[in-house]
Amino acid sequence: MTHLKRELGLPGAVLMGLGAMLGTGVFVSIGFGAGIAGPAVVLALLLAAGLATCNAFSSAQLAASHPVSGGTYEYGYRYLRPWLGFSAGWMFLCAKTASAATAALGFAAYLLQLLGFGEGVHALVAGGAAISITLLVLGGIRRSNVANVAIVSVTLAALVAFIVAGLPPVVASGTDRFVPLFGGADGGTSAPAFFHATALMFVAFTGYARIATLGEEVRAPRRTIPRAIAWTLAVSAIVYVGVAIVGIGLLGADGFGRAAVGEAVPLVVAARMVAAGWLAPLVAVGAATAMLGVLLNLVLGLSRVALAMGRQGDLPPRFARVDAQRSTPSAAVVGVGIAVTALALTASIETSWTFSAFTVLLYYAITNLAALQLPDEDRLYPRTVAIIGLAGCLFLAWWVPVGIWMAGLALLGLGLLWHVVVARRWRQASTTTGRTG
Repeated sequence: MTHLKRELGLPGAVLMGLGAMLGTGVFVSIGFGAGIAGPAVVLALLLAAGLATCNAFSSAQLAASHPVSGGTYEYGYRYLRPWLGFSAGWMFLCAKTASAATAALGFAAYLLQLLGFGEGVHALVAGGAAISITLLVLGGIRRSNVANVAIVSVTLAALVAFIVAGLPPVVASGTDRFVPLFGGADGGTSAPAFFHATALMFVAFTGYARIATLGEEVRAPRRTIPRAIAWTLAVSAIVYVGVAIVGIGLLGADGFGRAAVGEAVPLVVAARMVAAGWLAPLVAVGAATAMLGVLLNLVLGLSRVALAMGRQGDLPPRFARVDAQRSTPSAAVVGVGIAVTALALTASIETSWTFSAFTVLLYYAITNLAALQLPDEDRLYPRTVAIIGLAGCLFLAWWVPVGIWMAGLALLGLGLLWHVVVARRWRQASTTTGRTG
């Protein structure tokens, strides 16, 4: 068996998207962005949301016309060139493996904070979370979907409580912590700092792609995928902006940033400023579940891209096999789980997130290039949308620190070398057995 079952309707697809988006981005990276851009991180969020919307429309129409596992990896092969498709898949694996490790580390940070433990076992808890989620995903998409619904429900409740309880004291304190809007620690926010923060915020909005990546498991994909992506983006944008306003209003931009870098639990630190004593523990619980939700969705998405790459022969052919009983690509799931666990044991949250920003921007640049090649009968949105998305991704990638650029390009070069030299015999074998397409 090589194909997956269509198990997800509109509610399930939206909740999968929210599970992927309401996690590290809202509980950790907004704090990083505030430390970089000051109160202007709110504008960075809005700019990132606008760019993400263009990319989402490109992803939605591609997924609707070609609803298979693999996302932009498959679109690159179908509408562009094989090496561009491979580059998208390779960068997705690299970026989202780093994001998954970030989610595991974020889960460990919030859980240990909630339980009152120090950071000595931080990496071990993160690794344990990665292993546990891998085992859950091995159980199949239906079981993963049930777990995701429970996780997202707790996360949304915690975030709504944070915003509702935090807004009154923020409103009462006035606008002092938001003026000047472009005011960093040095008295002003430079353009490089603002666009760097926007790139980080953009990553927080890319979870909607999980819906496209799981396209082979969505019912009525041409109707369901665009609607699910739109709902996911709208809800997430409202929550993100609300959290940013409350967090900065309670701690100030510098304090919010220091809480993200120092303790990796900025929302809990902010919640302690509110008189309601129950808020901080609730936020910590919501944050821990959110990180698990992101980790769950990333392992799902990564394994489906690995499945697609196995079908094309860019990864070992065993990754193309689907467990008939559970309708899950077991070998791909295990391979992804090992990679995420290893990175969670060795990486830091901030480094992983910044690296994800660069690689994800390149990934979506290829998405928009593919969307520009869609035939008119398959196009759901004007070409201008994809042009804006492409230009925005390349522009924001320019502002990522040079060291991350060098590491990302080096990794891409290694991937292309693998594509040309190592994977050739697998592609030949997959062509012989009819696994390409």
